[in-house]
Amino acid sequence: MNTDSDVLRYTAFTTDPAGGNPAGLVLDARALDDEEMLAIAARLGYSESAFVTPAPDGAQRSYTVRYFSPKAEVPFCGHATVATAVALSEIHGPGDYLFATQAGEVPVTVAQDADGTPRATLTSVEPHITDVAPEDLSEALAALGWPAADLDPAFPPRIAYAGARHLVLAAATRARLADLSYDFARLEALMHRLDLTTVQLVWRASESVFHARDPFPVGGVVEDPATGAAAAAFGAYARALGLVPSKAVLTLHQGEDMGRPGELTVTLREGDPRVRVSGAAVRIPG
Repeated sequence: MNTDSDVLRYTAFTTDPAGGNPAGLVLDARALDDEEMLAIAARLGYSESAFVTPAPDGAQRSYTVRYFSPKAEVPFCGHATVATAVALSEIHGPGDYLFATQAGEVPVTVAQDADGTPRATLTSVEPHITDVAPEDLSEALAALGWPAADLDPAFPPRIAYAGARHLVLAAATRARLADLSYDFARLEALMHRLDLTTVQLVWRASESVFHARDPFPVGGVVEDPATGAAAAAFGAYARALGLVPSKAVLTLHQGEDMGRPGELTVTLREGDPRVRVSGAAVRIPG
């Protein structure tokens, strides 16, 4: 396998190749071992890359997907899932796909917008929310350089999971969210200890619109531009704490402060604990 020629580059949660969150994709990774996958992810330098193999039972449109950051394998990645589904749909057509991930089975549906833009919707594994210890919260805020008074008191800090663990912290103002300059090593150490994939920083713009940023030092990058797994976790968090209705459609804007704007749609359904995250994806030229 010529790995250089077989790595595709897509960006998710945008229709602009210069926006959203880039991911490397290898749609047939059967010839690669773990070290080779990690090396490809490190060489690309994107927050994550996805490596796809056919389902062991040979089922149609069913795949095993593994995700690697430049530093380590992660159990689940939303933006690389969306990008992979869109890339597969360009070969096999729109419709339903099933991805077996380390976090569990993730159904993904690809449909075309009225203008022909492919849009993928992933359905998360069942989420859960846990408390964060006061001393861990204090350490996170110290690493971020955020005074506790800069938090929005309506959004209690929690660790949320919908395939990966994220510490959710809400800023009281958009200016606080925009001013992100943190102690990389200190936050990375805390995140390793708490088994966190990102820290999900959010600000509420309206009842159903939020802005988000995701420091990702454990992946070897300062910030993730558009984070589907964290968006799913946030949807579960917001619903569990009664901050949004149990049936809702939320819009998350991410990447604006990095110059890579993206838009994530989070859908909550009555009677279904899982969270759906939708977005477009487009191939990066070159």
